[in-house]
Amino acid sequence: MSVVSAIKNAAAAAVQEIYQQPFTAQDIAVNITKPEFEGEYTVVTFGFTKMSRQSPEATGQAIGEALVKANPELIAKYNVVKGFLNLTIHDNYWTNFLQASYNNKLTAQKPANGKKVMVEYSSPNTNKPLHLGHLRNNFLGYSVAEILKANGYEVIKANLVNDRGIHICKSMLAWQLFAHGDTPESTGIKGDHLVGDYYVKFESILKEQAEPIISRVLEGKFSDFDGEDLEKVRKLHAAFVKPENQGNDEKLGKIADEVKELARNKTEIMVQAKIMLQQWEAGNPDVRALWSNMNQWVYKGFDETYKRLGIDFDKMYYESETYLLGKAVVEEGLEKGVLFRKEDNSVWIDLTADGLDQKLLLRGDGTSVYMTQDLGTARLKYDDYKMDQSMYVVADEQAYHFKVLKLILEKMQEPCASGIHHLSYGMVELPHGRMKSREGTVVDADDMIDEMLATAKQQTQELGKVKDFTEDELTQLYETIGLGAIKFFLLKVDPRKRMIFNPEESIDLHGFTAPFIQYAYARIRSILREFGTTGMSDNYAYMAELLPLEKDLIVLNEQFGNVIEDAAKETSPAVIANYAFQLAQSFNSFYAKKENGRYVYSIIDAENEEKKHLRLQIASLTANTIAQSLKLLGISVPERM
Repeated sequence: MSVVSAIKNAAAAAVQEIYQQPFTAQDIAVNITKPEFEGEYTVVTFGFTKMSRQSPEATGQAIGEALVKANPELIAKYNVVKGFLNLTIHDNYWTNFLQASYNNKLTAQKPANGKKVMVEYSSPNTNKPLHLGHLRNNFLGYSVAEILKANGYEVIKANLVNDRGIHICKSMLAWQLFAHGDTPESTGIKGDHLVGDYYVKFESILKEQAEPIISRVLEGKFSDFDGEDLEKVRKLHAAFVKPENQGNDEKLGKIADEVKELARNKTEIMVQAKIMLQQWEAGNPDVRALWSNMNQWVYKGFDETYKRLGIDFDKMYYESETYLLGKAVVEEGLEKGVLFRKEDNSVWIDLTADGLDQKLLLRGDGTSVYMTQDLGTARLKYDDYKMDQSMYVVADEQAYHFKVLKLILEKMQEPCASGIHHLSYGMVELPHGRMKSREGTVVDADDMIDEMLATAKQQTQELGKVKDFTEDELTQLYETIGLGAIKFFLLKVDPRKRMIFNPEESIDLHGFTAPFIQYAYARIRSILREFGTTGMSDNYAYMAELLPLEKDLIVLNEQFGNVIEDAAKETSPAVIANYAFQLAQSFNSFYAKKENGRYVYSIIDAENEEKKHLRLQIASLTANTIAQSLKLLGISVPERM
C-alpha cells in the first residue's frame, strides 16, 4: 500500500470517529505538500466543515490530532495552514519502505486488475518507409502499452498495416512504369526505401501532369472535366475571379487547393492508378502478384527498423484481410436502416442530427474507403480478444474520423463501440518546418536513427571516458544513448501537443534528456560496484533521524507507484519522463551537496556505518526506480558511461 493510500484510509477512519458519519478513503483529497510548508503530504479539509460546523483551521486541528493519536507509526506530527492539514510522515515509515524496496526491480508493478486493453500503433502504409512521425507514434504506443501493463492491465499490442488502397497502387504503378525490374537485392536499397522512392516518383509525375490542367481551369478552360466535376470547377473558377476575393490569399489558396485535387484526379497517371486499384479488388492475378512482391520488400524493411527501435507487437492485422469485413458491416447497416444508398450506388450514413455530416462508407463502384475497413477491423479485433478498450494511437488530424467511427458503431449496436478510444497525438516537425511524404521531404526513421547513433558516438568520444570499453561495448553504448535520446525527446512532451524535434538538443548530457538520466543511473551503478552489497541488510535498525535530502529521495522514490497510475489515467508517458528526470536531478543534488568543504551525503566518508548503509540503500533504490521508469518508455540504461 502506498503512503497516500495509507493516509487516505487513516483520515477516513479519523473523520468517521470524530463526526460519526460514514466516509470513504476515496473522498479524501491528499496532495504533495508545497515546498514552503513543513511536511510531505497535505489533506484538504474544506470538504469536512459541513460535518464539523467549524472553520477549516479548527477542523484540520481536530483531524490532525486524531491522526497522530491513532497512527503514531505513520504520522509523526502535523501543522495546519488555513484549510490544509500538512502531515510529516514518521522516519520509520520511510526507512521501512527503503529496506523493503531498495533491491526490488519491480517496486511499482500492480497486480492484475482483470481488464483487457488493445493498443494499436504504428499502422504504417506499405508505400514508404517509417519516418520521424512514425517514431512518435511507435514510441507512444509502445510506452502506453507498457504503462498499462505496469498498472495491471492485460495488454495486446496490435499493428494494423495499411497494405492496400490507392496510395499503395501509386508506388506499384510507378515501379511498373519506371523501375525496369529493380529490386532491393539488385540496387542494394532497403525494401521499404526502394518502394518509397517510387511513391515519390509517382507524385512527381502526377504534379507535372496536373499543373497544365490547373492552369487551364484558372484561365476558365474546362475541357478536361465533365459531369459533376465540370460543375465544381466552373464554380471554383467563378469564385477565383470574383473581385471581392482578390487579395484574399487564404481564400484564393483554398480554391486553388480544391482545383488542384480535382486536376490530380484527371491526370493520366492517376487514372491508371485507379484502374490498378479496381483490378486489385477484382483479384487480377498480375496486379496481386506485383502487390504481394513489393509488400514483402516493405515488410522486411519494416522488421529491420522495428528491431532497431526495440518495438514489438502481439498481433498483426492487414487491411487487405479486413476491408471485406467492413463491407459486410455496411451491408448489415443497410438492412438495419442505419445506412442508406444513393442513386450512384454509393453507401452513406447521415450524422447531421448528431452535429456532424453525411459520411461515405462505400463508393459507387463498390470499392472501400478507410472508414469501411475500420468498421470491419473494429469488429474483428473485438471478436478476437473481447477487450474492454480498443485504443488507437493516431495523429490528431484523424480526430474527426474516430469520432465518426465510434458513432457509427454505436448506431450499429456493435459491442466494441463503447471501448473505442482515440489516443490523439500532435504532429512532429523539424526546426525547418513540416515534412511531406508526397514531396519526399520526410526524414526516414532509419536515417534519423543513424544520425542519433553518430551523434552519441561523437559526444561520447569527446568526453574521453570510455578508453577501457571494447568495440562491442561501445557499439551497445552508442545505441543505448542514441535511441534513448530520441525516444525520451519524443515522449517527454504531452502527446496531445505538437512538437519540434531537435536532434542536437535531445542528446545534451546536461539538459532535460535521456542521456542526463542515463548518466545518473550509470553513476549510481559505479558507486554500488565500488562498495558492493556488503552490509546492506534488509533488517538494519536505523536509529538516526533522516537528513533532508535523504528523506526527499526516499519520498520521491515511494511516489513512483502513484506516478505510473497517473501516467495510465492520462495515457501520457510524459508523466513518467518528467518524474525520471526529477529523480535523476534529486540524486545528483544529494550526491554533490557540500557544506563547509565536505560532502554532506558522502557514502565513503559517511558519519558512521548506519549512514553509509542507509545511503547505499537509497542509491540502490534510486537506480532501480530510474531503470523501471526508463523501461516504461522503452529506454535502456547503461551500466557504464
